[in-house]
Amino acid sequence: MRLNTISGRFAALTIIFVLLAELFILLPALSSFRLDYLESRLERAQIASLALLATDETLASDLESELLQNAGVFNVVLRRDDVRQLVLASPIPGPIAATYDLRQNGVAQAIDDALVTLFDARNEVIRVIGAPVNQAGQLIEITMPTQPLREAMLDYGLRLLLLSAAFSVLTAILLNLAAQRLILVPIRRVITNLSTYASAPDDARHIIRPDARLVELREAETALESMQKTVTSSLKQKERMAQLGQAVAKISHDLRNILTTAQIFADRLEFSADPKVTRAAPKLVNSITRAVTLCETTLAFGKAEEPAPSLNRFGLAGLVQEVVEAESLAGEAAGQVEFLTDIPAALMIRADRDQLYRVLSNLSRNARQAIEGTGQPGTIEIGAGESDTGWWIRVGDTGPGLPAKARDFLFQPFTSSTRKGGTGLGLTIAADLIRGHGGQLQLTRSDEEGSEFMIHLPRATLDEAARGEMTAL
Repeated sequence: MRLNTISGRFAALTIIFVLLAELFILLPALSSFRLDYLESRLERAQIASLALLATDETLASDLESELLQNAGVFNVVLRRDDVRQLVLASPIPGPIAATYDLRQNGVAQAIDDALVTLFDARNEVIRVIGAPVNQAGQLIEITMPTQPLREAMLDYGLRLLLLSAAFSVLTAILLNLAAQRLILVPIRRVITNLSTYASAPDDARHIIRPDARLVELREAETALESMQKTVTSSLKQKERMAQLGQAVAKISHDLRNILTTAQIFADRLEFSADPKVTRAAPKLVNSITRAVTLCETTLAFGKAEEPAPSLNRFGLAGLVQEVVEAESLAGEAAGQVEFLTDIPAALMIRADRDQLYRVLSNLSRNARQAIEGTGQPGTIEIGAGESDTGWWIRVGDTGPGLPAKARDFLFQPFTSSTRKGGTGLGLTIAADLIRGHGGQLQLTRSDEEGSEFMIHLPRATLDEAARGEMTAL
């Protein structure tokens, strides 16, 4: 058992605390032992005195020395009937160093006297006063040496410390076994689960099942279970996205070839003699061109990356008009959805035209499909403006609004779709594209009266702002 383990430190601390507790017990115990020792000497001296008083005077001289030796005292004084009488006497080897009256001895004073006796190694003579037992007088007084008392106290204290040490070791062993069973075994189970889960985090069978009896450990296992479920779910979702990216990348390769062929034929439509075909041809060419570009960047999205935006200045009104025309033609119910635009004709913004088209197209398509899902007519409004720091574009609708669950996971892939058959990627793509511009896409309102999204585009990208600050320095 090592000290750098929980069980080792637990056992060491248990022994230390038990010993400290025994030390606090030792002082009163030594004090009590000293008082018992002195009272026993008083009793022996009283018995010796009574034995001497009961004999003849001729026998008293022969017994006195033996009685004092057996009592362990130098002399004995009795007070009876208010008369003080020296009953037993022998030569005293030195002056009396201290007097102790056991009749007036408090707890604190008794502990202090015990410490003085214990740490003073000199063999001195002390006077002890007490009350005789069985009311055999008013007072008994003896003189005695301190060396036998000190040796008896040291022997008693040593035996008490040895017993305390044995008790502390036994307590530490029992507590250690209890800690092993109640604490360390569940902790090792959690550690084993973490190691197993780390080897295959996508395997749901390795998720821990809380079963600890201790409340704290069960809470820890519950939190670990929740974390592991979240991680496993995220890994599976990322794996599906990676697989989707690979699949779409393969499809886009072939689709790009098909669209390239269609683009060639669309170019030839510009030379048609039919005026309607001639007017529709540029729009068809632009749509196919954007589809080809989208196919070429599909692999980047499959890697959770988007190409850096190519920033150029262009008129926003023309771009919004293209989006409106495309969505009007794609509507399932003609005339059900009305588009209203409030774009200043002279408003010029700096952004990637194709990426911004994708953003506005996604927002408009979601709004149109939401309105069509109600079976009631509705309106989609697209407005824009500018400030000193950038441009803003507002896309609002009069649809049914987003459910609370959809709002909680609005810009997360595969979770924000409210339409049957939807992938939930539209808003994710739109938010990523706007972030690539250094801007932000926000849901500003969603209730029973409709939803409203706001796009904020800065005039300068983050890199340009940083370069501007360095130039200013």
